[in-house]
Amino acid sequence: MEGYEGFKSKIYKKTGIDLNSYKERQMKRRIESLITRNNFSSYDTYFDAISSNKKLMDEFINYLTINVSEFYRNPQQWEILESTIIPNLLKSKSKIKIWSSACSTGEEPYSLVMLLTKFFPLSQISVLATDIDEGALNKAKQGVYSEKSLDNLPKQFIDLFFTKLNGTYKIKDEIKNQVSFKKFNLLEDEYPNQCDLILCRNVMIYFTEEAKNIMYKKFHDSLSSEGVLFVGSTEQIILPNRYNLAPVKTFFYKKAK
Repeated sequence: MEGYEGFKSKIYKKTGIDLNSYKERQMKRRIESLITRNNFSSYDTYFDAISSNKKLMDEFINYLTINVSEFYRNPQQWEILESTIIPNLLKSKSKIKIWSSACSTGEEPYSLVMLLTKFFPLSQISVLATDIDEGALNKAKQGVYSEKSLDNLPKQFIDLFFTKLNGTYKIKDEIKNQVSFKKFNLLEDEYPNQCDLILCRNVMIYFTEEAKNIMYKKFHDSLSSEGVLFVGSTEQIILPNRYNLAPVKTFFYKKAK
């Protein structure tokens, strides 16, 4: 199938998404399967279609970002967050600024709010949650989840913070109200500053090494002096000192002194 280079250029102009920063073989295969599945004959005809059809464009962006999420994903890492990372942050400040940077359909930021209720009253909790996929963000704002996605979540949180509805679980407004959702492009947009905790989990695996280098440096600059970056279980940072980061625990990094 011809035309991938031209397609990348047109997508960047239209959406601000730079497909050059994604691993090419993987991304090309995914897009070509979308083109075939939707019965288009070329990248050009597919681009014309997604440019004029919001449903197709939403499907394209959703397919790029592979929204797979669950509450308390890798629970042993959430235990470290609770027992070590958050208490250490609270030694030097009474309020912490938190950014869930690829929040998908909301399970991660909502997990954070629930965990933080062990340390703060709800009125003092605030989490910024961002993602490039508007469809995922809309699902996050609805806050309705399958029973399976709650498998790892402590039972006390399920009992306290969800309402069961026809076999699904709806998160209560008291949790939803503490999360601010925003569309955000990790490659293009300006990162928030002075973050005490940044989560960027299970998204770096889709990017090229060059794109990762840029993002890790931006995450470093986005952290407060004692801030911590929490990455996914397949995304340990090789040679973190290249980015002036130092490991705190496995999958947790702070600014190197």
